[in-house]
Amino acid sequence: MDIYKALECCGIGGALPAELLIGYLLLLNIVAFFVYGIDKLKAKRGAWRIKESALLLLAIAGGSVGALLGIKVWHHKTLHPKFRYGVPAILVVQLLLLLFVVYSCM
Repeated sequence: MDIYKALECCGIGGALPAELLIGYLLLLNIVAFFVYGIDKLKAKRGAWRIKESALLLLAIAGGSVGALLGIKVWHHKTLHPKFRYGVPAILVVQLLLLLFVVYSCM
């Protein structure tokens, strides 16, 4: 099924164009990736840090792929269970939600 048709079926496409949603997710994932990198740089320099809650909120808000890539690429927060297991869990929940939305519209 075409993702645009699935989103339209679920009420996205009229007031909220699918392109806007996709653009939001793309931008948020790019931001999440670089925010994790910036926090790693700040950690190395001993500077003020980005709150862990803010880092997790980026993932919850839809930036879980960017957050996970940031963890892997920057080797940041790899030993913290809430990041090591929490961010992948957030991604799995988001993917399951997406599958539910797409298949409920079929």
